[in-house]
This record gives sequence, structure tokens and C-alpha cells, in this order.
Amino acid sequence: MADDNGNVLSAIAPDAITRIHLVGVAGTGMGSFAGMLKAAGYHVTGSDERVYPPMSDMLAKWGVDVMTPYSPENLDAATPDLVIIGNVIRRVNVEASAVRERGIPQMSFPAAFGSLVLAGRHSVVVAGTHGKTTTSALMAHVLVAAGTDPTFLVGGVTLNYDGNFRNGSGAFVVVEGDEYDTAYFDKGPKFLHYRARTAILTSVEFDHADIFRDMAQYESAFDEFAKTLPADGFLAVSASYPNAVAIAQRSSAAYVATYAGHENAEYSAHDLRFGPEGARFTIREPRGDVGEFLLPMSGHHNVENAVGVYAAARALGLKADDIRSGFASFMGVKRRQEIRGEVGGVLVIDDFAHHPTAVRETITGIRQRYPDRRLWAVFEPRSNTSRRNIHQTEYTTAFDGAALASIRVPEPHDKVPLDEQLDVARVCTVLRERGIEADASPDVGVLLEGVLAGVRSGDVVLVMSNGAFGGFIPLLLAGLAKR
Repeated sequence: MADDNGNVLSAIAPDAITRIHLVGVAGTGMGSFAGMLKAAGYHVTGSDERVYPPMSDMLAKWGVDVMTPYSPENLDAATPDLVIIGNVIRRVNVEASAVRERGIPQMSFPAAFGSLVLAGRHSVVVAGTHGKTTTSALMAHVLVAAGTDPTFLVGGVTLNYDGNFRNGSGAFVVVEGDEYDTAYFDKGPKFLHYRARTAILTSVEFDHADIFRDMAQYESAFDEFAKTLPADGFLAVSASYPNAVAIAQRSSAAYVATYAGHENAEYSAHDLRFGPEGARFTIREPRGDVGEFLLPMSGHHNVENAVGVYAAARALGLKADDIRSGFASFMGVKRRQEIRGEVGGVLVIDDFAHHPTAVRETITGIRQRYPDRRLWAVFEPRSNTSRRNIHQTEYTTAFDGAALASIRVPEPHDKVPLDEQLDVARVCTVLRERGIEADASPDVGVLLEGVLAGVRSGDVVLVMSNGAFGGFIPLLLAGLAKR
């Protein structure tokens, strides 16, 4: 039989499941979940169309057997008790079709995570448009540092643990809550499956234009998420986003607390200073000031996210000193203000930013950390939303703080009509009017040559993309080494 979301269920009990097969295993979330299940003792296999490094290397390291391409024969080899279907898989996929035809129990990745990992435990979910990965990684690390032995699954490689996941024996499970759709048979947001008892809502700004038609529909996903928290739950919400606060207060039965990096809120940061070591600030909670904290990161947004983590951690019973220690020892997440190298006096930093708010806050954070160095921002608008003209105006101010900007012109996309595409040439024109030297090209090689020709010792090159950007960073580092 099937539930309302199309998950095919059977009489098999969760503790009777020993063999799990993941269709679409090469995705970041699915691959990490495969590794997590393998580490938990399941026999795990997976399939995908193509599997490339780094995920191919990671799956091999974790001992997950991967089959390519998709085929019904993969099910013969895997003989699974349960099949987990990734959200990139369409109904017509030959392997997914065979799963249905054979009546093999299937679930989406979020539903399986909820059933196999979260059952009977305290779920801590970080949701929001911006900052989910770093905030959930920091939340998880604070809990580890405090000795609670949590489990976690986040959307980036945590530098403290060199991975996306950790299996712990403690009561807490930290998971990054994504508002994107779940599977071909469940178009609802992933985070509805995560059974949140404690949650952080970092922000709500329009995103994922490929699945949400407008801001009202996008906000409705967070309304539904807030409703999943129980009456004895706790929801920390950023006061910097009044719409997020309104969503939390009208939709959640849980206790709602506001937090902010530099505004009035129940939990807030004060006496903020940035330096080469990161950010130092005092946290004020309802009981009063609790002393100074060091966060080895830059940017007001990261400080604000840390205050949200503080609020949630206090609700979970941690002491201020436990949280202070966790903040100070946090090493960050790959591709979030990650230093990739310094060659010939040129510092190269990698960041996942693609929404204009993320671009702006990342540039501001880098300027705060390196105030005396010239900043060259290199940006690839790659996501479905960033390549649209929805945020045309916002991008023209998002690069403030950079001396130079180089932007890749997105390749044509069949899901983005011509009249809805971001006008990169216009963005560059306005940037130049604002005093920022700006250029653009669809060719990664052309952008690379421009940076190599103009960059000088002492500069910071900040590369922002949610993809590989045609190998721009390794090519840049190699080019700098040859100069």
C-alpha cells in the first residue's frame, strides 16, 4: 500500500530492514545519507546515471557499492528491503518504475531519514533561505563540544569532522531543513518530514523559482514547517526578517524566541568587533549579558546565525560556557568563506553564495576580515533563481565593497524563458556606474584570463558559485603559481 505522499509501505518493521538501495545516490544529500546508513550498520547500495569525484571517492571510502546506469537489473543485484528515491528521479525513470512494478517498499530521502534516524529522538532542524548549512554545522559542533554525542546530517563538508554527517548515541539529531520538494511522488518540502522539536528559522526571502510561483507560495512552505513543531518545542527566529517572525508567531504552537546580530531581540549580539581571527561579541539573553564569544568567521550574518544557535542550545539545556567553547573551536564548512590558497600574495576564497543577499553579506564579511586588501568578486549565477531577472535590481547593489567584479553570463536554460533571464550586461553597467570595475563573459577561460592579468599581490579574490564554476578556482591557483 502507499501513504498520502506515495511512499510505498509494507508490513516490514524498521528493525527488520537490513539492505537499503538509494536511487540517485550521487547527489550531495543522498550520498551523505548513504554513508550515514552504511556507518549505522546497514548493507547499502546505490545507483546513478553518472558518478564523479568528489562524491564517487566519498562513496567508495564509505564502502557504498554504486551501479551505473539506472537499470532494473540493479535491483536484482541489490536485493533491497527498502529503496530510497532521490528528488532528482522522475516517475519515468526505468529503475524507479521497476521498484513500483515489483512492489518493493520505497521512501523519499527525507521520509526515510525521519523513520530510520529521527524516531524516538530530539530533532533539531535549521531552516531558512540563507545560512542553513553553516548554522546547522555550528549547532551540531556546539552539541558535540558540549559532550552530548549528537547525530547530524548537513548540506556541506564540516571541517571539524571532514564530512557531512556523524552518527552519535545521544538524544539530539541536527538536520539541515530544506524547503525544496521531496520526491516525484511527494512535492511537499523536505523539512516537513524532519519532526522538528527545536528549530532555527534563519530567514525567508524568495528562492527556488523553479518550484515556487511567488513569495506567497514560498512563505506558505515555512508556515507548514512551523506547524510541525509540538507545543513543548522551541523555535528561534531571526528578527532581521519580520516576515519570518510573523510566520513563526502565527503558525507555531511552540515557544517562539527572536534573535538578532545587531537589532533588538530576546537574544542579541553587542560590542561586535571583526579582526583576522574572526568575530568577537557579547551575547545578551533574557537573563542578561553572558560574556564575550569568539566566532572564527566574519560577517554580520554569521554572527546573527551564531546567536540563533546560542538561543536553541540554551533551550536544549546547554550552559553558556559550553556554547562559548563550541563557537571558539568551530572550523567552518567547506565552500563557506573557505580559504583555498594564497599564491604570490593573492588570497583565494571559495563561497557558495548565489542569492543576492548571500553575495552581499559574503562580500561584507570578507571586507570586515581583510579591510586593507583589495577585493575582486567573481560570481557565477548558476541556480534556477539566480539566473532569472527576479533579483535584477538586487544584484546591482550586492557587490558593494568589492573593487572589481567578474560575472559569468549563464548558459541558456530550457526552464528559464529568454525574457526572464538575468541581464548580466546591465548589472555590470550599473556596477561601473557605482564605481566598481565590472566585466562579464559566458566563457570561464575569458574570466580567468582577466583575473590573472589584473590581480596583484595583496588582493583577495572571492569566488562565489553553487557549482564547480568550470574549475575556476584550481585553474586560478595554477595560473597564479606560474606567474
